[in-house]
Amino acid sequence: MRSRRVSREHALAPHRVWLLAVLAVLALVAVLAARGPVWAQRLYHPLRYEAEIARAAKANGVDPYLVCAVINAESGFDPKRVSQAGAVGLMQVMPATATEVAGALGISRDRLDLTDPATNIAIGTRHLADLLARYDDTATALAAYNAGAGTVGRWMAEEGTETLTKARYPETAAYVERVLAERDRYARLYPDAFAGVR
Repeated sequence: MRSRRVSREHALAPHRVWLLAVLAVLALVAVLAARGPVWAQRLYHPLRYEAEIARAAKANGVDPYLVCAVINAESGFDPKRVSQAGAVGLMQVMPATATEVAGALGISRDRLDLTDPATNIAIGTRHLADLLARYDDTATALAAYNAGAGTVGRWMAEEGTETLTKARYPETAAYVERVLAERDRYARLYPDAFAGVR
């Protein structure tokens, strides 16, 4: 008796069933990360270095949940991450920016290790605070954090506005939207993480 084999053109061919199964699992993971139980959402939105974040946020008057959102968007809480552009650490700080900000914080160049979580968070949060003070608008400050203050300044000059109404880079627009959503999600997932800091 001959066994029946499903042809590759058939809708339920093994290669198609396997692909559908993988896609279904990925969709389930995405749903759990976005709307599932708190424990599942916390896997996708981790929180580490709470003391360092709290200290830097308090020193600079920045919402600690915003710092968490920037860290998760920039590095996924990986302190050793280095981007193709050369940004380093948790908050993906460019070395030139770090040198400039470190001077304002009293951190000497020989102690400037951007892979050190405390140093990176201190410098990245101070840079973010400077941008928030400069633009007085969180979305514009985040766009400048991602695309650079010069780029955002050019966009605003072209628009003739004090705050950015539309990021010209799709990546920057998506980044701003993601960080703002992540800030709210972190506040909901970790409501007591920074009690008394804000």
